[in-house]
Amino acid sequence: MLWRALVVTVVVASVCAFPRSGHITSSDVINQIISEGYPAELHQVTTADGYILGVHRIPYGKDGPSEGRRPVVFVMHGLMGASTNFIFLGKEYGIAYNLADAGYDVWMGNARGNVFSRQHVSLNPDDNQQKSEFFDFSWEEIAMIDVPTMVDYALAVTGKKTLHYVGHSQGGTSFLVLNSMKPEYNEKFVSAHLLAGVGYMNNFPNSELRIAAQMTSVLYTMARSMGLVEIRSLDDIPGNFVGRSGHSRTDYCFGDIVYKEYCNMLGLNRIMGDTDTEGLGVGGASLKQFAHYGQNIRDKTFRRWDHGILSNRLIYGEFNPPAYDLGRITVPVTMHYTVSDVLLDEQDVLAMVRDLPSALARKVARETFSHVDFVQAADVKELVTNYMIDRLNLVESTLAGLE
Repeated sequence: MLWRALVVTVVVASVCAFPRSGHITSSDVINQIISEGYPAELHQVTTADGYILGVHRIPYGKDGPSEGRRPVVFVMHGLMGASTNFIFLGKEYGIAYNLADAGYDVWMGNARGNVFSRQHVSLNPDDNQQKSEFFDFSWEEIAMIDVPTMVDYALAVTGKKTLHYVGHSQGGTSFLVLNSMKPEYNEKFVSAHLLAGVGYMNNFPNSELRIAAQMTSVLYTMARSMGLVEIRSLDDIPGNFVGRSGHSRTDYCFGDIVYKEYCNMLGLNRIMGDTDTEGLGVGGASLKQFAHYGQNIRDKTFRRWDHGILSNRLIYGEFNPPAYDLGRITVPVTMHYTVSDVLLDEQDVLAMVRDLPSALARKVARETFSHVDFVQAADVKELVTNYMIDRLNLVESTLAGLE
């Protein structure tokens, strides 16, 4: 078994809101959920390679447990994100709250290296010698190890055999990678809703990032040689300090203003965005996650990490990294997308839908809806979440009728 539970905490502590600066802790998340009138649990699971992952759960809605079926929904955040993305909008508009109120048991995952999963059984991410090994992962490891570890744990705790999946941005990438590389996991997902799920890169829309991506491998190698392996949480830098200093929050992407120009060269400022919105950029990530996307943008493909020609031959048995085969994904997938997305092009979404055996594309009915609006815009409930819940309910009604 790839996982084991370390801690299960059902918190009934005092209520508090997210702090205005500094790292948000799991206790802050639990207290915030409780303050909205919902039950909350913190679970910690350990992966086969030693990462300790924090998982937040809202087992039912504010009105208490619903009678009968209470299906499980696993929700996964995007790059630089965290489970907080799905409660950021509060009880009226937050996706996790809306799902819980609709009768679902909601589990919110956190990828290795983010603020809620920045622990390891033997490696210290703050140690100058050990941090390079700790952060030597891309989103493939998140997809192949973290997500199935958390999914298997949620199924074991709830006693269910299957669950639904909701993934934003990199959370969509993780789903596509997992189910193409480990097709046996297709049997564990009833359905998937990918919100701006990033995969194909043939028509990447941001011209600045396309240019930066051409130097991805060189810049990544240089960064690692300088010990730069972690992209820091935006909440590490208080907003009021940034305003007085004349620098943006993304100027501190490596935790130090001295690397500002390197942040720009890598295009990290364009990906991370220049926002002071509390609760969205709280996660943190490894530089390798960004670099893996950079490789795919450069090569106009959706494939595994490029180690270089010789290493690729040794690792993959061929000179180029293998592409992820979406044809192996049998889960019914809905790809929600927007035409104003600067990180995912409509043509690439439609191409993925064509290659997925059971998928449909759904364009958000607001032309100005952006990549981050899936987790920060109040009208996401009207434009996305209500539809998603209707579809989940339809699937569950069908399953109930078959029992």
